[in-house]
Amino acid sequence: MLPKKIKDNVISQFKMHQNDTGSASVQIALLTKEIELLTEHLRSHKKDFSSRRGLIKKVSQRRRLLKFLEKDDFKQFEEIIKTLKLRRPAKITAIDEDIAREEKLLAEEQAKEVLVEVKKDE
Repeated sequence: MLPKKIKDNVISQFKMHQNDTGSASVQIALLTKEIELLTEHLRSHKKDFSSRRGLIKKVSQRRRLLKFLEKDDFKQFEEIIKTLKLRRPAKITAIDEDIAREEKLLAEEQAKEVLVEVKKDE
């Protein structure tokens, strides 16, 4: 749990409008601050597994919000990545590679069928 002073400071830095306390960028910034605090705690308390579980949940939530922000407002996404010095979320490239491979095989099979038909006509 963040102290109110730190939380207010983070909200004021990342808010989009006057009364903004819940936009994706504010939530990402708050989660980042909480992750930093939990990481420091876990460095000195290595066997605190319940806090470790909370840390993993916060990291997952931040990743989902980053994914949403990337789709919704890419410019804001880029800005928050730079400001908070975060790495970009990993893309699922294996699925894209599988789809491309299947499309290539399908195209080759269709080309073979066309060659067989052309040879039959001759």
